[in-house]
Amino acid sequence: MNSEEWVKYFAEVADDKKAQDIVMLKMKGISIMADYFIICHGNSEKQVQAISMALKKAAEEKGLAVRRLEGYDQARWVLVDLGDVVVHVFHKDERDYYQLEKLWGDAPLYTLEKKPL
Repeated sequence: MNSEEWVKYFAEVADDKKAQDIVMLKMKGISIMADYFIICHGNSEKQVQAISMALKKAAEEKGLAVRRLEGYDQARWVLVDLGDVVVHVFHKDERDYYQLEKLWGDAPLYTLEKKPL
């Protein structure tokens, strides 16, 4: 899969775990960290952990190494580094505070409802 296919796949994995307000940012040409960011949130620590573990498990099932998983124990902001795709799984309160979408406001933003990336 290419990075465009991966970002859609992982957004759907998060959606399956009832992640809220899933957005995908196309970071190519904007940041060297990843081609895409996915930003979403859960409404409880348990849900944040469930979303994060589902992403990790889905990556491993596809033979993709998870480079880094940080923040899992506190479950307030979990970063799942999947190489070309980095997923930020927030607790709702933390997402409202950090507002990453605004920080990376120059990146094209997509949701699951929009088709083209």
